[in-house]
Amino acid sequence: MSGLALFLSVFFACAVEAVEATTIVLAAGTARDWKSALLGTSAGLGLLAVIIVSIGPSISNLPINSLRLFVGTLLLVFGLQWVRKAILRSSGYKELHDEEEIFQEEIALARKAKEGKRFGVADWYAFTLSFKGVLLEGLEVAFIVLTFGTIQHQVTLASLAALLAVLIVAASGFALRKPLAQVPENTMKFAVGIMLTSFGIFWGAEGAGAIWPHTDASLLAIIPFISLTSFILVQILKSKKAKSPANINVSTISELDELDAESILEDHGFIKIAKDFAFFWYDFLIGDDLVGFAIVVVAMEATNILVHGGNNAWWLLPAAVVALLPINLFRVTRE
Repeated sequence: MSGLALFLSVFFACAVEAVEATTIVLAAGTARDWKSALLGTSAGLGLLAVIIVSIGPSISNLPINSLRLFVGTLLLVFGLQWVRKAILRSSGYKELHDEEEIFQEEIALARKAKEGKRFGVADWYAFTLSFKGVLLEGLEVAFIVLTFGTIQHQVTLASLAALLAVLIVAASGFALRKPLAQVPENTMKFAVGIMLTSFGIFWGAEGAGAIWPHTDASLLAIIPFISLTSFILVQILKSKKAKSPANINVSTISELDELDAESILEDHGFIKIAKDFAFFWYDFLIGDDLVGFAIVVVAMEATNILVHGGNNAWWLLPAAVVALLPINLFRVTRE
């Protein structure tokens, strides 16, 4: 992957996460207390830095093939979640992501919440809401930076792309004091999902021992292949929805219920915090598609077995994705 491709991939992926985090912080500050919201933001960034420093070296020290297999699997699972949800939104089965609506909902919830001062923080709700938003969205940014940057040995470039995306989005949001509703987030998520899925296929197959026919140039075929597959599925689902007598909108196709705004820092002890953290990673990596996760893992292992048996099975992962997406989409949209 060229430096420019790496930079753009990380930039757009991190911009999406930054929009969501900025919306949450803006809601906390606008409806409640700016000082408490900014303290929560700072605390989230501080904990995020500790996590990155702790995990980063471990990832970078993995052998290159193990690293490609590890990163490829994570990117493929993560990317497929984005692609699947983007297809559902584009076909009308899932509502479009509306930052303005989310902002208003967060404002309403924040205004209803009880006031309270804890540990010297004037507004504990504003603090925890900002902390949660920055930490959870920030973990996704960290994941993207560490995986893309480490495997390409360009962590600095990936970090600069992420930092620039976050600064631009945050500065714009705070300057306007409203969510970045004009940012085409759904389009960005679709494009980023396709990129993550494509790189996951490429690096995962390499990590399993397969050799691509045209080495890095194979990405120029994988990305259009995933894009075309997604476009075809969007059209099929649009046709299916138009023919449905009930014109069903599958609003229940969603991520696992988000953590409550105060759950991470509420007084439930270390075990509660650990459970919430584990819940986030389960939702982040697997979400509501455990079957899809299992198929990806099996496809990776099958590629490895075939390669060691003398068959260069580079084609297996793309084939698994083409089979997996329709299986999942038609399962969740059946009447």
